[in-house]
Amino acid sequence: MIDRNDLSERSPRKAVDDTEMVPDDDAVIGRAFRWSLAVLVVFGVVAGVVLVIANRPQELAPPVPAGPIKIVVPVRAADPPSVVFTDITSDAGIDFVHTNGAAGDKLLPETMGGGCAFLDYDGDGDQDLLFVNSSHWPDHPSGDGPPATMALYRNDGTGRFEDVTAEAGLDVGFYGMGVAAGDYDNDGDVDLFLTAVGPDHLYRNDDGVFTDVTRRAGTGGDPDGWSTSSGFFDYDNDGDLDLFVCNYVRWSREIDFAVDFRLTGIGRAYGPPSTFEGTFASLYRNNGDGTFTDVSAESGIEVVNAATGVAVGKALAVVFIDIDRDGWMDIFVANDTVANFLFRNTGASGEPGFQEIGAAAGVAYSSMGAATGAMGIDAAYYREPDDGSLGFCIGNFANEMSSLYVSQGRPWQFADEAIGEGVGAPSRRVLSFGLFFFDYDLDGRLDLLQANGHLEEAINTVQSSQHYRQAAQLFWNTGPGSRVSFVHVPTAATGDLARPIVGRGAAYADIDGDGDLDVVLTQTGGPPMLLRNDQALGHRGLRVKLVGNGTTSNRDAIGAWVHCTLTGGRVMARQVMPTRSYLSQVERVVTFGLGPGDVVEALSVTWPDGTVGSYPAEPDGGTDVMVITQP
Repeated sequence: MIDRNDLSERSPRKAVDDTEMVPDDDAVIGRAFRWSLAVLVVFGVVAGVVLVIANRPQELAPPVPAGPIKIVVPVRAADPPSVVFTDITSDAGIDFVHTNGAAGDKLLPETMGGGCAFLDYDGDGDQDLLFVNSSHWPDHPSGDGPPATMALYRNDGTGRFEDVTAEAGLDVGFYGMGVAAGDYDNDGDVDLFLTAVGPDHLYRNDDGVFTDVTRRAGTGGDPDGWSTSSGFFDYDNDGDLDLFVCNYVRWSREIDFAVDFRLTGIGRAYGPPSTFEGTFASLYRNNGDGTFTDVSAESGIEVVNAATGVAVGKALAVVFIDIDRDGWMDIFVANDTVANFLFRNTGASGEPGFQEIGAAAGVAYSSMGAATGAMGIDAAYYREPDDGSLGFCIGNFANEMSSLYVSQGRPWQFADEAIGEGVGAPSRRVLSFGLFFFDYDLDGRLDLLQANGHLEEAINTVQSSQHYRQAAQLFWNTGPGSRVSFVHVPTAATGDLARPIVGRGAAYADIDGDGDLDVVLTQTGGPPMLLRNDQALGHRGLRVKLVGNGTTSNRDAIGAWVHCTLTGGRVMARQVMPTRSYLSQVERVVTFGLGPGDVVEALSVTWPDGTVGSYPAEPDGGTDVMVITQP
């Protein structure tokens, strides 16, 4: 296996691809052969003894009467349905192009941005779209021009967008990375938090106009830091949204040049995070008055190396979910080239805080016991029928298959089942960033999508199996009875989704009101790709938007669970959680696929404050969004 460290000119190893071999010394080969022969002889003798013992006559136990034996034989998965995604970026009015500032210096941040978010910023019921931008570096000639800014596009309800960045007050420039959307002040308007290389930014939404309130709110972070993914969630169950921020590595231009990472045959290249020092993530507690308190240290999320005392984390993505269903939100953090973190919320036993248990839970490392280049992340109960197995999927570096950690009958014990579930082998060659579970064909089962793209433009010159631009991957959920849970959909069957790009952020929403889920993928240093879902299978869906009461539950109902019971007793569960993927946010509406004939018999909601309500729903679903407001 080749990783980004193996290609350095500082390493004596020769860079090879999957078809090449480096010849060894003949003497070494000879010694290895003689030792192998000796070992085979010993094994032969031992095997013979075991065979004699195993074949000795033995007294047989009397037969025990038995009832009929039921044998369940897994069947071959059916072929994925034909669903085409169509690139409508230009036709929809999206003309954004990401600026990463790359001008030959090979500075690591140039490879990592940027994110995107679907959100209803103006409250009209349509999913609007925001793209995070980076910028030119200040000392480069191109940095003297107008600053690159983020871009906000208003949806007219049909999937056509208008650029409203300036009128919304967001035509500001900084080296942005990711975005979190959430109503932190419970006033009914969705606010924005932008991460960056440098200070972060919090924007309060007042009737569709955003104001930078970072200084007053106290959420700017380290002015010399590098933040990546972030998300709003209520960790202390007080009814307002707190804020978690992933911080990557300790970086500066001077440190980057001092590292001076190089690739054989290329020269100076983008260095791996293993050559940079780690950092702590940040947790901000919402004070309920528009301000936040940094509780990172006291909450237990600052993980240090026991031997050196320095920060361990190199966080790129985060997802929140109540793993043990005790009513308190837990945190899973994807760390790049170091152990992933699983933070168990201790609120049920007293003061809310976190205990890091990633290694003990089996999610810190790969199935081979190694840290991976973890990028994007998502969580879901994806098996049908639901057997209670929670899955965490993480996109990893090239030549590292994606991880799929599945719970093993207990809430805090997981195993990487990527290979057995059908995700491992197809994902090994690509470098994955944004990913998420979603039901793209509305059959009621959660599928998986990964956005892919390499860091180094010239990677193919040193590793023939790798390419800078890579196609996204779609995995179809095969349902019960199959040997694997996922089948990789051939790229030829996915339409424009198969177009190779330098993929980074990824998100989904129903942008045109037809009931199915459309997709947006971002690129570093290039335009995004907005993909319309053109499924024509006759499948229907039920779409639900929750509104919390703003006192005991946050107004966005982030963290709530919606349970949909179908005829025959089958239950589907979806969590309101826009934070997932990489640097990005998906829509807050939850979607239940009903296939061609499923009928909804009951709908219930477990609100963030733990209260449960039952609500009538259209039995056959439809394209309209059902809005449920908490009493």
